[in-house]
Amino acid sequence: MLRQKTPEGWFLIRHPDHAVLAGEFAAAWGNERFRPPEPRPDVLEGIRRHDDGWAVRDAAPLITRAGKPSAFGADLVGKYTAFEEIDLADYLGVRGNAMELVAADNPYAAILVSMHTANLLAARADRSTIRPAELPLLDGFIARQQQRQLELRAAAADTGRFRDEDLSMERLTEHFRLLQACDNLSLLSCVDFDGPASLLHPLPLLDGGTSEVQVRRVAPRTFQLMPWPFAETKLSFRIKGRRVSGDTFDSAGELQARYRAAPIETLAVELVA
Repeated sequence: MLRQKTPEGWFLIRHPDHAVLAGEFAAAWGNERFRPPEPRPDVLEGIRRHDDGWAVRDAAPLITRAGKPSAFGADLVGKYTAFEEIDLADYLGVRGNAMELVAADNPYAAILVSMHTANLLAARADRSTIRPAELPLLDGFIARQQQRQLELRAAAADTGRFRDEDLSMERLTEHFRLLQACDNLSLLSCVDFDGPASLLHPLPLLDGGTSEVQVRRVAPRTFQLMPWPFAETKLSFRIKGRRVSGDTFDSAGELQARYRAAPIETLAVELVA
C-alpha cells in the first residue's frame, strides 16, 4: 500500500495500481535522445507487473505500531528503513511471490522483477532496522533471488524468442534500471512528493551514453523531468485509490472496514518538460 496524508486522513493506493502507472511511464519512454526498451513487450510487462504479489495483502491494509496505515509514504522516499514495522518473513514472502507470479508467464520479465527486489534488499535496505536474528533470513532470500535470475535467464533462452544481446547482463541491467526509474517516478507521483528527487540510475541514450534524470514537483501531482525522456512534451495519467478518514486507527480491522467502504477515486498525474 502507498499512502498520502490528507486533511481528513489518508489517500491509499494499492501497489499493483502504482505498478500499472510505472508501466504507463515505461510505455511512453524514449525520444530522439533516450533509448526505448527492447524487447519492448517483455520489459513493459515486467515493469507493469512488478508488484502483482501485493494484491492480496493490499486488499486488507494493516497498521503500524503507531496506528497509521502500514504503507509507503512521502516520509520514506529515498529510504528503505521501515523493517521495524513489518513482519520480515511475510514481507519476503510477498516479494518472492510477486516475482514468481510473473515468472509463470514471462521469465524475461521476471528477471527484471527479481533484480529489482534483490537490489532493494541488498543495496538499498537499511540493515540496522532489521533484527539481527532475521538477517540470515534476508541474506538467504537475496541469494535465492540471484539463483532464480540464472534459472530465469536459461528459461528465457530456451524459448528461442530472445537474442543473446537481450539476455546479456548489460542489457538486463539497463532494463532493471528503467524499472526502478519508472517505479520511483510512480512512487513520487502517488505520494505527491515535494522535494528534490531523481530517477535513481543513469539511463541509456541512443548515442551509447547514459544520463541521470532529475525530478521536480511544479504543482500538485505534476512533475518536471530534466532532461526530458519522452516523445510528447506533456503527458497525463490517472491513478486509482481510496480515501479513508482518521489519522490513526485502533486496529487493522477498523482501517480495513473504512477502506472497503470508501469508493474508488482517480487522481490526475501530469509530467511536463
